[in-house]
Amino acid sequence: MITLTDNVDVLPGVGPKRLTALHDIDIFTIEDLIDYFPFRYEDLGERLPSETLDGDKVTFKGVVSTPPIVNRFGKRSQTRFGLLIDHENIRVSFFNQPWIAQNVEVGQEVAVYGTYDAVKAGLTGIKMIQASIDALSPIYPATKQISAKTIRHLIELAWSEVRGHADSLVPKVLRDKYRLLDRNTQIESMHFPSDTDHAKSARRSAAFEEFFVFQMRLQLLKLADQNFAGESVIYNETALATFENSLPFKLTPAQTKVIQEILQDQKRPRHMNRLLQGDVGSGKTVVAAMAMYAVITAGMQAAMMAPTEILAQQHAINLANMFDQAGLSVRVELLTSGLKAAQRRHLLEDLSNGDIDILVGTHALLQPDVAFHHLGLAVIDEQHRFGVNQRAKLRENGVNPDILAMTATPIPRTLAITAYGEMDVSVIDQLPAGRKIIQTRKISHSQLDQTLRFVRQELEDGAQVYVVTPLIEESEALDVQNAQAMYEAMKLEFPDSQVGLLHGRLSNDEKKSLMADFKANRIQILVATTVIEVGVDVPNASIMLIMDADRFGLAQLHQLRGRVGRGSRQSYAILVADPKTDYGRARLDAMVSTTDGFVLAQKDLELRGSGDILGTKQAGVPEFAVGDPVKDLTMMTIAQQEAIDLVSQKNWDDQPENKALVTYLSRTMARYRHFD
Repeated sequence: MITLTDNVDVLPGVGPKRLTALHDIDIFTIEDLIDYFPFRYEDLGERLPSETLDGDKVTFKGVVSTPPIVNRFGKRSQTRFGLLIDHENIRVSFFNQPWIAQNVEVGQEVAVYGTYDAVKAGLTGIKMIQASIDALSPIYPATKQISAKTIRHLIELAWSEVRGHADSLVPKVLRDKYRLLDRNTQIESMHFPSDTDHAKSARRSAAFEEFFVFQMRLQLLKLADQNFAGESVIYNETALATFENSLPFKLTPAQTKVIQEILQDQKRPRHMNRLLQGDVGSGKTVVAAMAMYAVITAGMQAAMMAPTEILAQQHAINLANMFDQAGLSVRVELLTSGLKAAQRRHLLEDLSNGDIDILVGTHALLQPDVAFHHLGLAVIDEQHRFGVNQRAKLRENGVNPDILAMTATPIPRTLAITAYGEMDVSVIDQLPAGRKIIQTRKISHSQLDQTLRFVRQELEDGAQVYVVTPLIEESEALDVQNAQAMYEAMKLEFPDSQVGLLHGRLSNDEKKSLMADFKANRIQILVATTVIEVGVDVPNASIMLIMDADRFGLAQLHQLRGRVGRGSRQSYAILVADPKTDYGRARLDAMVSTTDGFVLAQKDLELRGSGDILGTKQAGVPEFAVGDPVKDLTMMTIAQQEAIDLVSQKNWDDQPENKALVTYLSRTMARYRHFD
């Protein structure tokens, strides 16, 4: 007898090749197979021509009224015959399916599924179907290696063996509360719905189950994280207050609130796993510096990991300056892949001896030979560029240090509760006092000359300018060519200014040198591809000119805009574009309407769905088979709260009504431990 936990190759017809194809779509067991739901249905229910709109896909059932004729045009063909439906004659045409003529004869009753042309009273046939077929035909996600038809056949085989044996994962109290189907009915109605209402009801139940199980996994990860022995950071409150008072600016209320949340976490003898969200320029670095100084006063070390060497170098310089200006003896070192062997060896010796307080670096911090004396806190900048596995690897390098992940990519609630549901979230929702709002304008290419006159005036007044070019195609070579052409144009346009060119093909040393020259105002105009998107800080740069801005995503445009407005000058973001689509126009309108990254992130979700808003592969944002975390946000939020409530109940995992859920989670947790 076949069971839900059996491997899928127990089914007849599943040999090695087909098994590999099933594994590629995450089907390993019989249970995986029956949980592989259709993404839509074809309505194969019969209709009369008088009930059908032009262009509808429809099934007509009638009697063949004329002999089939096959017309050939080279390799192509058209098969035609008449179909009498309730006294109305329809012309049926099939393209490139000449064999149909052999299966159709006058007087035969047939059912044809196709697209209706009301003007010509014709049906372009898609397929002949059995007259007794289900009204709704499920369509499954398929690949080149395995067809939707094969998947459906295997599901029918499997369900015939295990029908009625699927225990409900959602506890009965929740099914009753939210009017959800039990799991057997849900599976039956998803694969074999009797009508549209049954399909909708099953989809609603399946979406909640998917969200609920996902949120249960996150809550169990969070519990495991908290129960895993962390260290209580006994920091020196007086020293921290002295550091804060020595800063050349006053912390905003939002920064103060977030720092308190982090310090409270650090004090607790459990592991901290916190995400710090703050818009571009909101002051996340000083918050991280306070958290790092707290562990230093407790006799521990801190690490800070950034996605690029340029950004890591900038963090190391900024942190060192911050502590120097405060008169504090804190040793900050930079570890990158470019260090000479002797320098690296000496640095790592000092690190393992505890002589280095803060080590800043890129992925180089994850190398096996990097051993800390006592790592108390790991700060990860631009969190979504590092996956869960990398966070775990960094943690293994210390005595399970606290993790503070930072991102300047504003994450709307929809994604915060999916991508980061296992983390506590702190938000800096306030910019420092005195920051001037960046003025954002959109112009057409025909207005560029006028804009360049404005740029010339600003340059004469001592400003510096970024000019960013888009990726024309998925080709680094073309990207560089595009930037090169703009670089030459800018040199001609502004002969009195120094122009630099920054792109992805330059070596790290060349990039560092260029950025140092730009920061020191030895270069006034920096033409760049999007390599300057994250974190580079040049306070005197006050104009961001983005060419073909409609080719960029909203989040990318917002990040680019954040490169200016970092000093005392009034700053401008100028979007040059002639968008051809409503989507392109909507993105630019959104950029002009607000500088609030969270508003833009929500708008981005509305415009394009959850898809790749953070870059699914890097972010660990899961893809859901049934539910849509954007459209079904209320359902996701409820599922999250119900999961939190359930795991907070004493001995919840010993209750009989939760047995099926506990069994399922224990069986599948290993596969879903990391989303990346």
